[in-house]
Amino acid sequence: MLTRLPPLVAAAACAVLLASTPARADRIVAVAPLSTLGAEDTSASVKKLTGQIEAALTGLGGTQVISAAQVADAIKRAKRPQLKACEGEAACLAELGKLVGAQIVIAGEIGGLGEAKIIYLGATDVGAAKELRSTTLSIGTAQDDGGPQGAVVRLLEPDRYRGTVRFAVDVTGATVYVNGARTALSPKSELSLPVGTQAVRVTHPEYHDFVRFIDVTYGKTADVAVRMQQYPIVRRDLQGKPTSRDGVVYIDPPWWRRWYVVGPAAVGLAVVTGIVVAAIVREPFEAPCVKVGGGGC
Repeated sequence: MLTRLPPLVAAAACAVLLASTPARADRIVAVAPLSTLGAEDTSASVKKLTGQIEAALTGLGGTQVISAAQVADAIKRAKRPQLKACEGEAACLAELGKLVGAQIVIAGEIGGLGEAKIIYLGATDVGAAKELRSTTLSIGTAQDDGGPQGAVVRLLEPDRYRGTVRFAVDVTGATVYVNGARTALSPKSELSLPVGTQAVRVTHPEYHDFVRFIDVTYGKTADVAVRMQQYPIVRRDLQGKPTSRDGVVYIDPPWWRRWYVVGPAAVGLAVVTGIVVAAIVREPFEAPCVKVGGGGC
């Protein structure tokens, strides 16, 4: 009996028992054999792809995976070959899920030519007999969609289909907006954002805005160097110690360029100009003197 063992031995035995106990699965997911043109595809490349999808499902955590081989064996033993050709029909996939005791069934149809293939994947809720989500998986193309791991995340945990953006901002106190919403950076100056193109704006009261469209890729980090351009004149509080950036100190303009000096001077000059012009216009006109026949003016 475990209770009769010394305390240290009992604790070690409990640890061994806990370690040997399988983790509880939050969901049971079955992978249906992938098909091409409505028939099961048993090629080596498809078997490899199926194994990658199963490994990606296991990597989600809290997921018990029923492999495509186990599903095919259950169909054979139950003598229900019609379940091999569900072709995405929710009711048929739900029956398949009930047969193997799964809560969710992942099924896919393969299209494309040669090495470039597109797999149309769908996740079906067995209890509701309804498709939860669908997505595509690109193989042998230039599209970077995260591969099998990205596909299963999009199907079962779409909120986790995100990437990271790391900012290197050359000024302090800047504010970051993503798609118009103010966002706080992590201590490492990073943001976790949904996959896709995101509009980023970095603002600071003394600098021009930095605006960029950034492509976010699943599971990857994009580095963005933010170089802020300062306005030509920056006013600073002279009561404190002047601060500098790149070795240049910005102070208030000289007294003769300040508004309360330039403004009155301009008004005074306009008044004097008006008085002079008025005096010239009001002075009487005198005709020039012309002598006629030796007479005087």
